[in-house]
Amino acid sequence: MHNAHDFLLAMAMVLCVAAVTSVVFQRLRQPVVLGYIIAGLIIGPHVPIPLVADAAIVHTLSELGVILLMFSLGLEFSLRKLVQVGPTAGLTAVIQCSLMIWLGFVVGRAFGWTPLESIFTGAIIAISSTTIIAKAFDEQNIHGKLREIVVGVLIVEDLIAILLMATLTAISTGAGLSAGQLTLTVGRLALFLAGLIGIGLLVIPRTVRAIHRLQRPETLLVASVGICFAIALLAQSFGYSVALGAFLAGSLVAESGKEKDVEHLVQPVRDVFAAIFFVSVGMIIDPALIAQHWVAVLVLTVVVILGKLVGVGLGVFLTGSGTRTAIQSGMSLAQIGEFSFIIAGLGLSLNATGQFIYPIAVAVSAITTLTTPFLIRASGPVANLVDRKLPKPLQTFAALYGSWVEELRSAPPRQTAGAKIRRKIRLLLLDAALLAAIIIGTSVRLDRMAAAVESWIGLDAPVARMLVIGLASALAAPFCVGVVQVARALGTLLAETAFPAAEGRLDRAAAPRRALVVTLQLASVLIVGAPLVAVTQPFLPGVLGAAVLLVLLVVLSVAFWRSATNLQGHVRAGSQVIVAALAAQSHQDKSEAHHGKDLKTVHAILPGLGEPTPVRLETSSPAVGRTLAELNLRGMTGATVLAIRRGEEQVVVPTANEMLRAGDVLALAGTHEAIDAARAVLDGSPPPEQAAPA
Repeated sequence: MHNAHDFLLAMAMVLCVAAVTSVVFQRLRQPVVLGYIIAGLIIGPHVPIPLVADAAIVHTLSELGVILLMFSLGLEFSLRKLVQVGPTAGLTAVIQCSLMIWLGFVVGRAFGWTPLESIFTGAIIAISSTTIIAKAFDEQNIHGKLREIVVGVLIVEDLIAILLMATLTAISTGAGLSAGQLTLTVGRLALFLAGLIGIGLLVIPRTVRAIHRLQRPETLLVASVGICFAIALLAQSFGYSVALGAFLAGSLVAESGKEKDVEHLVQPVRDVFAAIFFVSVGMIIDPALIAQHWVAVLVLTVVVILGKLVGVGLGVFLTGSGTRTAIQSGMSLAQIGEFSFIIAGLGLSLNATGQFIYPIAVAVSAITTLTTPFLIRASGPVANLVDRKLPKPLQTFAALYGSWVEELRSAPPRQTAGAKIRRKIRLLLLDAALLAAIIIGTSVRLDRMAAAVESWIGLDAPVARMLVIGLASALAAPFCVGVVQVARALGTLLAETAFPAAEGRLDRAAAPRRALVVTLQLASVLIVGAPLVAVTQPFLPGVLGAAVLLVLLVVLSVAFWRSATNLQGHVRAGSQVIVAALAAQSHQDKSEAHHGKDLKTVHAILPGLGEPTPVRLETSSPAVGRTLAELNLRGMTGATVLAIRRGEEQVVVPTANEMLRAGDVLALAGTHEAIDAARAVLDGSPPPEQAAPA
């Protein structure tokens, strides 16, 4: 037990050193989080500086920082917001975690680690740090859609981490993991969440509103923090993380409508203990261990940054959020943190990994924590660079794809189509499950089946093994083909929901529908194939599963490129119609309202152009006198300029060097959010997500 003097000494040392380093880093215009980590390095046991704090006390206090940070984050995300970002976050988290688990396993095997150590390595680098991202977003004042998507992905990742820990425990203890055990684990988690949210919605919002009516801030603070710690403790008692419980507590308090008052009261307390958390991260950095395993640390750090950028970026883009948001989300999530320590510690406690895994996880976490603020800050310029370097067909596709997904989500539900879509999804999952069962079952029982074939037919052992593998491959091939075919059928059904086929002979929606079909097919194969490869990798030689998936994606990418090229022609034809519509209207009425009414007719005639919206440039617009390249409208907002009407002139699919002038009428295409942001840029006002105060 620690006495009051030990706690006081630890608190004084942590906060005083952190105060000095944070002031220094603020003067240097660097993130304060880095100052806290350096403070931890100074007072930690691994650096020869005569300032050493009690690591056990600091770790205990840091847990409070995690809980309060997650509670504050939950206050910003009511349950309604979480439901809205659920599909995007869920699919993105599945793709990203599957990719990282596979990469971690491959890297571990390349270093000569055991299969079990490699599996743990994949799990360690799969989960990003909610605490680190929350603090970095607060420091850089990031709000709006980007924050909502990133936090949604983090919450789903935490749920995946819980399932990973249950799976790894079963594998490490030799008990194995049956389908029944996995179903029980998932069901237990779902029951806990449903019970907590159901009862919490009935009790917590009413309680917070009643306490708020007392007009006593200290009472509201004490009650809110009490609710936070109580639900965090409840989650821990059920075997889940305190971070998950604290986040749910914040979301339930937010349902009261008094979250702003609670957040204002909790913020000072949160900031103190959050600083202690980051100091504790710095304290566990051991430069000697980093030097000893520097190659593994460097390789895994690169894998974390690049892998999460690709995995998260693909997931966010495919769910319709645009190139800029996709890249910013990927660069924001490029780190590992507290869950990585928990998984690494689990491996040690189960004797499943060597002693070297934990310090490597700590080192990778520390380095990626240091790089996170810089990556978040650089994500905007990187997104602009990517947008400029994309080929023209991909630029056009990226600008329109989000509006297609928007149309798909807002399409009126058709009971017949809905039933067909659900049936295709079930078939897709069934094919993937059977494919995984064949691969894993053959791998586990290969020797036994080869011995049986050898005794029945009298073949040599190597020939018998090859025969079993050949039969298994032949059995798996139809299911592999089935995944591709069902994904195609699913994509067709969804695309026809967004762009119904014309009853007449001329199908003007053919080009966008074809591009959407191929994209959705590619997305379906990726969403199903990535987890399948991650699950089966330990049972296959080399990277056979990944190679098969890569070949499928390459073939689909060729078809995608063709459809994107055809789409470019469709957009050019549509732009000519838009210019003609603007010209016809210019002689009657020059208001945006009349232009917009006319362009709605164009949208009905040529679907897939994202509901073109006219915007007139006034003399006071900051866009006047600048080229589209200088304005970077598409890179900044995701909206694209389809055409420009300039007096009697017309510009169809303008180039990046097109100079904008006062009086120009721009036909914009993209999602409603992208067009609103583009309007704000053209008017000179802040974009919608930045207009609200932090």
